[in-house]
Amino acid sequence: MVDLDAKPEDWMRYTPRQRLARYLAYLFCIAAIVWAITSIDVIWPWVYDAPEQMADLLGRMVPPDTSNLPQILWVLLETVNIATIATAIAVVVSLPVAYIAAQNTTPNAATLWLGRFILVSSRSVNTIIWALLFVAIFGPGIVAGILAIMFRSIGFIGKLLGEAIEEIDRKPVEALEATGASRFKVILYAIVPQVMPAFWAVSILRWDINLRESTVLGLVGAGGIGLILQGAIDTFNWQEAATVLLAILVLVIIGEFVAMTLRKRII
Repeated sequence: MVDLDAKPEDWMRYTPRQRLARYLAYLFCIAAIVWAITSIDVIWPWVYDAPEQMADLLGRMVPPDTSNLPQILWVLLETVNIATIATAIAVVVSLPVAYIAAQNTTPNAATLWLGRFILVSSRSVNTIIWALLFVAIFGPGIVAGILAIMFRSIGFIGKLLGEAIEEIDRKPVEALEATGASRFKVILYAIVPQVMPAFWAVSILRWDINLRESTVLGLVGAGGIGLILQGAIDTFNWQEAATVLLAILVLVIIGEFVAMTLRKRII
């Protein structure tokens, strides 16, 4: 018989063991954050004084100095060219890397790990580090900047395209293989049409990212608008620095608009 007088048990989302595990995880995260803060050498008086220093710096930047605006605009165009050329080269280079890095298209395990190694190596090194290396090899200039952006972009584009290749529908591939089509035709007619939307989306996105990253290459001598910015900061010409920062802001906004428009029309 069912005891109608019995009280139903209270529903609990987590069991006592699960709650204990969650509390321990929270405690571990708090301890890790506290340890990270206490292990770094923070000069707290400078942190407290930062708002006052920022207000003083902004006061020195007003009004912006536009006397060097023609040169700033010319170097800004150079920055766009660095991002565009580097992205175009990176797209071409990343295609075979993405092909061998995808599990369903790579010829064998050795090529799979080779492709994965290239992608990880490219993404593990920051663009500024690549720029420093190529400045040491090729000297200051836009060549070092283009190569730095390109090497950084290969890992990004190759990884996303490789994942897109792994997610394709296998039925068109199997249908062409059943008819005896060559490997090239299988790639051209079964794989490429399925990854083209991802290809254009990733390429446009990476160009947008590269446009932002190319603005700081000049800080290490790799060309671009960052060179003028670094010169203005070194000479304490804060009004010209303000003009450069505003130009970079306008460039980023225009780049975002262009990327958004291209994605709507192409994808």
